Amino acid sequence: MSLVREYLQLTKPRVVALLVFCAVIGMFLAVPGIPPWRALVFGTLGIWMASGSAAAFNHLIDERIDKLMARTARRPLATGKLTPRQVLVFAVVLGIVSMLVLGLLVNTLTAVLTFGGLIGYALVYTAYLKRATPQNIVIGGLAGAIPPVLGWTAVTGALHPFALQLCLIIFVWTPPHFWALAIFRRDDYARAEIPMLPVTHGVPYTRWQILLYTILLVLVSLLPPVTGYSGLIYFGGAAVLGSGFLYYAIRLMNPPDEYFAMRVFKYSIVYLMALFAFLLADHWIIESATTSRGLLQ
Repeated sequence: MSLVREYLQLTKPRVVALLVFCAVIGMFLAVPGIPPWRALVFGTLGIWMASGSAAAFNHLIDERIDKLMARTARRPLATGKLTPRQVLVFAVVLGIVSMLVLGLLVNTLTAVLTFGGLIGYALVYTAYLKRATPQNIVIGGLAGAIPPVLGWTAVTGALHPFALQLCLIIFVWTPPHFWALAIFRRDDYARAEIPMLPVTHGVPYTRWQILLYTILLVLVSLLPPVTGYSGLIYFGGAAVLGSGFLYYAIRLMNPPDEYFAMRVFKYSIVYLMALFAFLLADHWIIESATTSRGLLQ
């Protein structure tokens, strides 16, 4: 069981859980009622395994960095509880099985897009961008923003503008989310020689970037009701959640203590989960209202 826990840790369960949550919401938003069980079960499984594979590749590529950072020093590869060979085999097998599940039991489009996300995170972001530019998380954020699109295509087999809006929301959410963590962990990143924005440009500059991206995020989060893909329930939830994020971003400009950046980071996770939950609630309530009107007529 101890070995199982180490392999499970390779998949970054909490991070992957958020990604899969967004993908499942995408599935439910794609169709009226409950999505087809085949797409729901195998789509979720395939996306989870592909995300876990990408996370394991991240552990493998970042072994040197993880040993230098307090936040990651207890990871299985950094502590020697697993060997690089074990991690490589696990990541490759998990990735191959995920592609087989998605390609054979869901649809080709979802498999292709998921593979692109895996390569984008494991190779483009982790192996190159992370070490190359302080804009690493902005450029590489697309790989982490794709889950709602994968959920949508798993059910429908086609891309849709609404799914792309959801992808855009996560894409714009990613920089303030990670930069808040980077402010708190800037000494770690400096020690590991990772050019995160607080290390290369300083904390005050990063705070301004978080505020600007948060403003942009609030605006982008209102696209679904503006374009007619959601209603007042989501609009109200997005407005309240966005106001909360703006409060944290403004307060971060002159924080009460060093730990406040972590509070911003933690709120950003709650924000994204609640935002997508409001999308689902809005979808179901509108659908129920439409069904009721149809019965009355």
